Amino acid sequence: MYFDPLYFVFALPPMLLGLWAQFRVKSAFKKYSQVRTNSGINGAQAARKLLERGGLANVTVEATRGMLSDHYDPRHKALRLSEEVYSLPSIASVGVAAHEAGHALQDKTGYMPLQLRSLMVPAVSIGSNLGPIIFMVGMFMAGTLGTSLAWAGIILFAATALFALVTLPVEFDASRRAKELLVSQGIVSPAEMQGVNAVLNAAALTYVAAAAQAIMQLVYFLTVMNRRDS
Repeated sequence: MYFDPLYFVFALPPMLLGLWAQFRVKSAFKKYSQVRTNSGINGAQAARKLLERGGLANVTVEATRGMLSDHYDPRHKALRLSEEVYSLPSIASVGVAAHEAGHALQDKTGYMPLQLRSLMVPAVSIGSNLGPIIFMVGMFMAGTLGTSLAWAGIILFAATALFALVTLPVEFDASRRAKELLVSQGIVSPAEMQGVNAVLNAAALTYVAAAAQAIMQLVYFLTVMNRRDS
């Protein structure tokens, strides 16, 4: 199989950023999971309080398995928290729970980037898996058909890169809402926000890394196509 060293020029920097981001998330979460909130409120209680404050009593708060598997499901109006986040009264837990509650609040207000991201999910599921495969098949085929297939793969994968970009404002805005509400609702004190910031800012970096990886891979595909056409 053909090996292209140029791929690592594009792939290595965002990959290293991703590894660094994952390290920061795990490190910050581990550290502030051991710091108890002065209010004694755990993640589930924090989420419930913020949801009710936002008029979202219909959104359920559920425990789910898996470390940092926390997410908001807009289809079922369910906020699912990993067991540690759900039950522990820690700075890390309330920070993550409040972030997910922020997504529920986005859903209620019709936050456009969240709606766009939800609409893109089916296309991204196809493009992220099939795009690179179709591109490689096209590159190994000669003639117009090969070129057309390669471009089809690029277009499919471009949806993944766009999805990663749209995700950034969604996640940043959810964290902004979480930070404001945690203090205004008395769940954490201003002094405790240092830990919340550390956890949520580290989590935000993972989304930046994911966007960088998708964009750089797309740029690589376009560079390869340019070399093919020249």
